[in-house]
Amino acid sequence: MLAILLLAWTAGPVWAQDPATQASPDAVGAPLTFSIDGMNGTQGMDSALKIVLLMTVISLAPAFLILLTSFTRIVIVLGFLRQAIGANSAPGNQIIIGLALFLTIVVMSPTLTRVNQDAVQPFLQGNISQEDALKLGSVPLKEFMLAQVREKDIQLFLDMTGVETPDTPEELPMLVVVPSFVISELKTAFQMGFVLFIPFLIIDMVVASVLMSMGMMMLPPVLISLPFKILLFVLVDGWFLIVKSLVEAFH
Repeated sequence: MLAILLLAWTAGPVWAQDPATQASPDAVGAPLTFSIDGMNGTQGMDSALKIVLLMTVISLAPAFLILLTSFTRIVIVLGFLRQAIGANSAPGNQIIIGLALFLTIVVMSPTLTRVNQDAVQPFLQGNISQEDALKLGSVPLKEFMLAQVREKDIQLFLDMTGVETPDTPEELPMLVVVPSFVISELKTAFQMGFVLFIPFLIIDMVVASVLMSMGMMMLPPVLISLPFKILLFVLVDGWFLIVKSLVEAFH
């Protein structure tokens, strides 16, 4: 079977040749050339550049998700919650990231709807150019980020980049808004994580004190406190409170 396939593959170009080409001695050993319509000259170069740009955007999509949305705060708070409880593998990373993605969609749905209406649909219909679509699409994202960012963070990156302070916040460049938004989100996420740690830390301290008073120093306090922390979290309906706080904090 392999020999038949090799024979058919090697014989294929001979069958496809023109009779005049077969009869010409100069055609023997001539390179096989072909072309595709729309890929020649300047048009081919433009298409190749568009493909490269598209692949670059796709590869940077995770970075855009992390830096331009509420994903950063949500996933950090959920990670702090798992560490505070003490269950290092429950819930797993896939569950935390999946929940963070869906909560990000819920939080970002009004902003994404505006981007679709103001930039994506007009661009697909041919009413605006690509540059105009990028400018119009960045406006809702910038408004969302500016609603969460602190003024001192913006001033920090204005000084670092050497950009003059504009008259209105809407005139701030994305070079300043994006890093300011990221460090503001990190600060808020760590603040929420600290608040989450307090009740579970109290349980750990109480359990450790009781074990020491009973002389059971060889028994790990975490082993005893973990069921109590899980029970407390379930009784107060912790997942409902955490998700509600995360989503409402952006509105």
